[in-house]
Amino acid sequence: MNSKNKINYLKKELKNKLLNINQNIEERLEDSHLKEQIDLIKKNHGLQEAYNTIKYLQVALKLQKPTLAIYDHTFHLIGGGQKYGLTIANALKNIFDITIISNKNITHENIQTWYNLDLSNCKIKIIPIPFFEKMDLTHLDPNHISRSIENPFHIISKESGDYDFFINNSMNEMVYPLSNKSIIICHFPERRPISYFYSDYYTYTVYNSKYTAYWIKKRWKYTPHKHIYPPVDMALSKDKIEKENIILSVARFEESGSKKQIEMIRTFIRLKKSHPVELKDWKLILAGGSPKSNQYLEKISNILSEYNENNIEIKTNIPGDELKSLYKKSKIFWHLCGLNQTDPSLIEHFGMTIVEAMQNKLVPIVFDGGGQKEIVGHNECGYRVNSTSELIKHTINLIKEPDNMAKFGQNALLKSKLFSKEIFETNIKTFFLDILKDYT
Repeated sequence: MNSKNKINYLKKELKNKLLNINQNIEERLEDSHLKEQIDLIKKNHGLQEAYNTIKYLQVALKLQKPTLAIYDHTFHLIGGGQKYGLTIANALKNIFDITIISNKNITHENIQTWYNLDLSNCKIKIIPIPFFEKMDLTHLDPNHISRSIENPFHIISKESGDYDFFINNSMNEMVYPLSNKSIIICHFPERRPISYFYSDYYTYTVYNSKYTAYWIKKRWKYTPHKHIYPPVDMALSKDKIEKENIILSVARFEESGSKKQIEMIRTFIRLKKSHPVELKDWKLILAGGSPKSNQYLEKISNILSEYNENNIEIKTNIPGDELKSLYKKSKIFWHLCGLNQTDPSLIEHFGMTIVEAMQNKLVPIVFDGGGQKEIVGHNECGYRVNSTSELIKHTINLIKEPDNMAKFGQNALLKSKLFSKEIFETNIKTFFLDILKDYT
């Protein structure tokens, strides 16, 4: 019997013995035999295992609600991955005592504004990481860490031991889990298992798309456990709203330019030049999150000044209501993440904003790769492209054939229902209740 199995066996034995004592629950926990057993676990397996045993018994004997922490080193930034983790909290907030752990400041008001989620009954704990604070970085990039320095994320590893369940939402494989049950959410295995790799120590690995699962097996050399598509809740308004001649793109303005906003701007300018009559009343709107200082955004601004283009708008860090309004009004959705990329981590792993657009009857034209293949059926509810020339071809065809655009928009709406927030929360509750049942 290995060490972990021995611990689990001891926990079950302790629970059974305690339940057979004819005393009230509080007295059971003070039983001298329990203290001896806990001391034995402490001596042979360490203080953390002894503490985990006590936590387990408190939950198993219904002395307290199970505790759960959700950690993400990017919670302070707006994004689909962050929404995934916080929607998990929303699904489980009445089952667990939840703490949201971030390294930078985030508030309940931020969460409500960005994602329309009321997590006021969940605690928020901010744990700064000194290594990154000294560097004054907005994005706490694990790629800065090597074996030549002490792992700065161990401060989070230590914190994980204070909870029954610990969820690592940021696929940060440098955080070692110390809780009784641990789950790592992998949106994509960006780094290979070299410096401080602990992903395979988690009880479960949850993945967001089949594309991600393929690369987990290839890069991390193990099979992940559970597939749960991300939650998308940008449902079409019941109010009658007239669509406008807008091509919309929604993606974070990454400083690396991986979301390809500049390529879309240049493509739109080419499209207007080649089809001036058809594009006369059309505009391109690019919306997304961005840090205050962003060289990529500055580059975009310079390009727009160079072309003196008035029909292209840039919108950063807009509130959820404004984003919803853009989805309602727009007709076509562009997403080129992955274009001309050979690194699989820079190809869209799923594409939540694509589904948000489809929920509002926008016709998606997206790069033919990554998780986008699981969302957009080519020539059914949109198009998948491999070049900006193909992007122009399918866009102008849609503009010239409004009936076809309407049909594709309706097909997109039907396909988008597979990725709803309701389905996500149902899958999350089922998964975690099964784990909790096994735990207790």
